[in-house]
Amino acid sequence: MFETVARDVLLERADHTLELYEGTGANWRLVKSATPGNLGSFEEILFANNEMQDSPVIVALIANFRENGCAVGLSYVDLTKRVLGLAEFPDDSHFTNLESALVALGCKEILLPVEVAKSSEYRSLNDALSRCGAMVTERKKAEFKGRDLVQDLGRLVKGSMDPVRDLLAAFELAPAALGCIMSYADLLADESNYGNYKIQRYDLARYMRLDSAAMRALNVMESKADANKNFSLFGLLNRTCTAGMGKRLLHMWLKQPLLDVNEINCRLDLVQAFVEDGALRQDLRQQLKRISDMERLTRSLEKKRASLVHVVKLYQSSIRLSFIKSALEQYNGQFASLIKERYLDPLENWTDDNHLNKFIGLVEASVDLEQLENGEYMISSGYDSQLLALKNEQESLEHQIHDLHRKAANDLDLALDKALKLEKGTQHGYAFRITKKEEPKVRKKLNTQFILIETRKDGVKFTNIKLKKLSEHYQKVVEEYKNCQKELVARVVQTAATFSEVFEGVAWSLSELDVLLSFADVAASSPTPYTRPLITPLDEGDIILEGSRHPCVEAQDWVNFIPNDCKLVRGKSWFQIITGPNMGGKSTFIRQVGVNILMAQVGSFIPCDNASISVRDCIFARVGAGDCQLRGVSTFMQEMLETASILKGATKRSLIIIDELGRGTSTYDGFGLAWAICEHIVEVIEAPTLFATHFHELTALAHENAHEQSSKKFIGVANYHVSAHVDSSTRKLTMLYKVEPGACDQSFGIHVAEFANFPENVVALARAKASELEDFSPITIVAPDAKEMGSKRKRNWDPDDVHRGTERARQFLKDFSELPLDKMDLKQALQHISKLKADLEKDAVSCSWLQQFL
Repeated sequence: MFETVARDVLLERADHTLELYEGTGANWRLVKSATPGNLGSFEEILFANNEMQDSPVIVALIANFRENGCAVGLSYVDLTKRVLGLAEFPDDSHFTNLESALVALGCKEILLPVEVAKSSEYRSLNDALSRCGAMVTERKKAEFKGRDLVQDLGRLVKGSMDPVRDLLAAFELAPAALGCIMSYADLLADESNYGNYKIQRYDLARYMRLDSAAMRALNVMESKADANKNFSLFGLLNRTCTAGMGKRLLHMWLKQPLLDVNEINCRLDLVQAFVEDGALRQDLRQQLKRISDMERLTRSLEKKRASLVHVVKLYQSSIRLSFIKSALEQYNGQFASLIKERYLDPLENWTDDNHLNKFIGLVEASVDLEQLENGEYMISSGYDSQLLALKNEQESLEHQIHDLHRKAANDLDLALDKALKLEKGTQHGYAFRITKKEEPKVRKKLNTQFILIETRKDGVKFTNIKLKKLSEHYQKVVEEYKNCQKELVARVVQTAATFSEVFEGVAWSLSELDVLLSFADVAASSPTPYTRPLITPLDEGDIILEGSRHPCVEAQDWVNFIPNDCKLVRGKSWFQIITGPNMGGKSTFIRQVGVNILMAQVGSFIPCDNASISVRDCIFARVGAGDCQLRGVSTFMQEMLETASILKGATKRSLIIIDELGRGTSTYDGFGLAWAICEHIVEVIEAPTLFATHFHELTALAHENAHEQSSKKFIGVANYHVSAHVDSSTRKLTMLYKVEPGACDQSFGIHVAEFANFPENVVALARAKASELEDFSPITIVAPDAKEMGSKRKRNWDPDDVHRGTERARQFLKDFSELPLDKMDLKQALQHISKLKADLEKDAVSCSWLQQFL
């Protein structure tokens, strides 16, 4: 059970420290401990039967609060890849920049000074940290110090110290955070770290920013609740073949989509090469299936935790490189020069006689490869003269012992191996054994010529002086042989560790190749193939997706996906309001646009017929919110917090996706908020936006005279709706899942209730109440003409007019109800009613509210 418990605590829940104690009675000692960010001592247990899918990162934070926001300094360490990083940036009160940095780094543990944790500003910081699902560890402020950093880094970082000094000098807060991380992870205590770390600046502006709400809304990472792997984008795109390395890189890429058009196109070029050449793709994937997790094996070598098994796995991966190289050399398409530069040249360099060929030669000379089939990992006896001498002596002793066995069989007149057996045990070494049935026949000779060892149910064991001597000598030689093996294994492992840098370079190249082949495999094997998007810079071009589909939804069984176009054109349809019935596909449509853009910027083909994408620096998505009662946050409050971070963090280079905003409060409050937010996004932020809503009144934004009182013109707002068909005779609703221009002129909530099998009397009452509210609403909405599809205009009634009209209408109904109809004949009744109606018409001349009923 231990592996299961350890995986649950450290990988699934990721909010506990795990400590392992050994001892008895009152004497217990801590043997090893681990946290979600530092799995070090438990790695062998956690990943004994499972691949390491994600490399955990520890982040240390310092926040310097100011009047209008704060400055954040952070440092991080990736213990798997041996990378230290620094970053510093200004942030708002919602910590939007910090949240996207933590998401991009894949942070599992956060170190905070105790003083910050106790401050009044901590509440909003804690909210941002809890959204990222990382464990918070409080450390003393004294640990956040930048003293002696250069000296300490001098031991850890390879290369000259001048660039390191310059890097540290560029930061104000981050070096103190780096000091805390180095003492917390105890990097200097492990000598295998010396000279093996890299240090770098983490630049927020290099990758697309994604906060935790966007990651959830777009289903980027897999979740425990997923019914199958295709529910998440990671699950869909993960067709990697290497053991763990490809998965970890895919994890990282999905959290860090690119902004550089050239880098994106470089990845797309390689994917295109592999999509077009199916034979090359399959050949390379077959070879990559035999590649072990070289990153983790190299780390074991450097940590001096490796055995001959690790060395052999690295050898088996290394000999596959020549096959990978020759497969890539076969390619002669339009991207041949790129493949040569990106993979063939580095592989050529790493596999020459000074690098991996030397390592392959070492293993072939030193390891007994024939024994691998029996599952034995040992040094070949021919590798060392002392080992060979011991091996020969061992074989000679075995021959002498077998000769004694034959002589004893002759002396006792027993059949060799059938009646007289030669056995090898741990206690007595070599000995003879006969069954109890045979013993009376040879008892006399046994007592005179041999030494009895023991008599048991399975027979009698005995030896003689010669066998005893040979057996003792044999045990001694075997022990010496084992010790010699151990020393040689240590020497071979030590020599293999000198190739670490080469293994790391090869591992990076193969991981990248693995992920790009995975993208190509998904693109080519989808029922409707994916296409290559055209990528344009941040401030140029539009976002045009023709025939786009949602990759995860179309991959589900029994789904026949209906593609839709999305055309976000600057100045025309940059802000789209999407209306339509529940279950009609609004949410799927707006999410698929976000997912398609994210996939394109990661370097993958996308599920579209045709696509042109202006790079986005950030995707904000507010799609459905849940309560967080533990923090005392209602659904509506959660929705408002997420929307506030959009309004503060978005720029015109972002993409905004909002679904059903303002539904958690009263209709008028919700509508007012939704209108104000739309107006702010259109006028101030100017980001391309998809806004799905049931407030049909919002569609008025798309028309020149949005208010009769105001002469505002909103540029670039367009209405779209998801279509549905209602059969006039049966009232049956059919979803068409097509997104079409124009607004939807009605809601279909009651139809959806019918779908859910509501009782008929409840549905009937709902229809009656809805039509009553529509008829008597003081704000009636009318469509001016059919050409302006779905346009809406408010009619403002004078309150006095409404008051007079309702009083007169009530009087009419009262007079009518008091007529003694049971005492009148038909003619009299009709005369009375005509008079009442004529009086009402006369009074309605001065009351326009009453005229609508007549």
